[in-house]
Amino acid sequence: MSPEIARRDFLKAIPAGLGALAFASSGLSLSSAVAPAATIRLQKFEYEGVRLLDSRWQRPIQDARDYYFSLPNDDILHGFRAAAGLPAPGRPLGGWARISADGLLGDWTSAMARLSRATGDAPLREKAVYLTTEWAKTLGADGNPHVFEFAKLNCGLVDMHLYAGDPQAIPLLERSTDWAAQHISRERLPADKNSWTVYSGRPGEWYKLAENLYRAYLVTGDPKFKDFAGVWLYHSYWDKFAATDDPPDAHGVHAFSHCNTFNSAAMHYAVTADPKYLRIIRNGYDWFQNRQCYATGGYGPNERLMAPDGSLGKALDTRTDCFETECGSWAGFKLSNHLLQFTGEARYGDWIERLLYNGVGASLHIKDRGRNFYYSDYRPAGGIKVYRWDNFTCCSGTYFQTLADYYDLTYYHDPAGLYVNLYLPSEVRWPYQGQEIKLTQHTDYPIAETVTAALDMERSEEFALHFRVPAWCQEMSLKVNGAAANVAAKPGTWARLARLWRPGDTIEIRIPLRFRMEPVDRQHPNRIAVVRGPVVMALDADYHDPDFELPATDDELNRWLVPEDHLQEAHFTTQPAVPGMFRVERPDGRKVRLMFRPFYAYEEGFPYQMYFDRSRWPYSLGYEPACSACRA
Repeated sequence: MSPEIARRDFLKAIPAGLGALAFASSGLSLSSAVAPAATIRLQKFEYEGVRLLDSRWQRPIQDARDYYFSLPNDDILHGFRAAAGLPAPGRPLGGWARISADGLLGDWTSAMARLSRATGDAPLREKAVYLTTEWAKTLGADGNPHVFEFAKLNCGLVDMHLYAGDPQAIPLLERSTDWAAQHISRERLPADKNSWTVYSGRPGEWYKLAENLYRAYLVTGDPKFKDFAGVWLYHSYWDKFAATDDPPDAHGVHAFSHCNTFNSAAMHYAVTADPKYLRIIRNGYDWFQNRQCYATGGYGPNERLMAPDGSLGKALDTRTDCFETECGSWAGFKLSNHLLQFTGEARYGDWIERLLYNGVGASLHIKDRGRNFYYSDYRPAGGIKVYRWDNFTCCSGTYFQTLADYYDLTYYHDPAGLYVNLYLPSEVRWPYQGQEIKLTQHTDYPIAETVTAALDMERSEEFALHFRVPAWCQEMSLKVNGAAANVAAKPGTWARLARLWRPGDTIEIRIPLRFRMEPVDRQHPNRIAVVRGPVVMALDADYHDPDFELPATDDELNRWLVPEDHLQEAHFTTQPAVPGMFRVERPDGRKVRLMFRPFYAYEEGFPYQMYFDRSRWPYSLGYEPACSACRA
């Protein structure tokens, strides 16, 4: 990645006026012509003032930036130019973009705009502006955008306005929206392969259209965006969650788009402040956590939401496509973020953390000619990470957006305090009471249990620091300048430290990382994943079907697994034989030690096992005794 440049130098590339918008945010947009009607309790930093330090989590962002920056502009624009009858140098990207990159351009310009503002990367911004400028030349006289994914186009143009300061973005959004209002089908068909046909005029995932149309309304004040958003409200689905977090008939539909549609409901709430829609997204979130999510935070085997009858656990018997990883992470990030802002409740940060470490953060990096990771495989029979068989899929767009959002999900603030949502090596600069408060996190979490936060400022100041206590953490503790801080640290809340802070003060946060076993659903209490803190652990599955028993309790599990100190990335092996408790052996009787490590640490093609069936020992890994009596 290009080195981060000074903020003042980056702002020289942005039209006058737009560079001064930092921290004027409502939390939903960097600069709003219309203030959200809903109360915003926590504000985002809007891709400014946050810097990610070198770590396993920052390096993929660098790699992605370099990859997408290297894609030839003529190749990206080839299909648009050809559709408009213009000279079209370059070549088609291939795969899902073999005709056009119309399902990806909005995602890519969105990510470039966000990431360039976060890092001060002027060349990346310039590429996004060039792509937008050249795409604009392909618009038909009637405003036909030649884009199938209209919702993604809207997102890209809104972000180009907000974060790249591109003056052409809003006029282009107006032209394309005028065309869409006249030509997009109102059939409201379910999202299936037939309705996703390119240039069919049918917005297959129409229930996500309102989200960015409402964003356009907030940043422009133009009621036509609000009115057109109202066309796409998904009352027939949303209303299932108006009074319950356990509706009996909300399953069987496309997983990613129906998680994503709650973001349209969230934006409807932002614009109207109708409390019904806050209840809907709260209940929708809880339904996903309680009924749809695997231990990783992933959801949607076969890209479908599951019936609450054990179908989630049962799907692991046959489905390799357990989670549409990048798109699913993107939708979960956004829904959690909306709820954090609206409610201020720490518990909504937990899904962000799980998806970061076990979802998008555990995926393979995009490479070659658009080869991208698509599905995660969680089967008890074992799996491997593989690249999608065709390239430049939808996940190659959301992958870049989701990585860019690490910058915007780590910290929040309110008028009197700073909130730490993610424990990442990073720093944040928070303008407060006429000075800049800088907080820097140093940590190897989630491998290590400690996080050290250091304060840097010109003078002492009173304010509150809030640290998210994960819902799974029972004994989080804090120290200030080495002395114990007697503050409440209840799981699922913020640990709040309010005091007169002085330059150089340090806060040490200890987050105990114990192993636990999590059942996949209520109907399969013995189909479990091994989890350490927020990280799902997987078994190295190259031991040729060892015969072993899992411990009966979490306490025993923590006795059984011990760290391999000479290895990195939190590798754990099983203790030598513990008499009367565990058995670890191959079918030929030879003893072995098993290796568990984070799911995110597995590379392409290496076999692993994530879920285990305790009720089927001793042959959960495929070994069955020869005699039927033993098997019984």
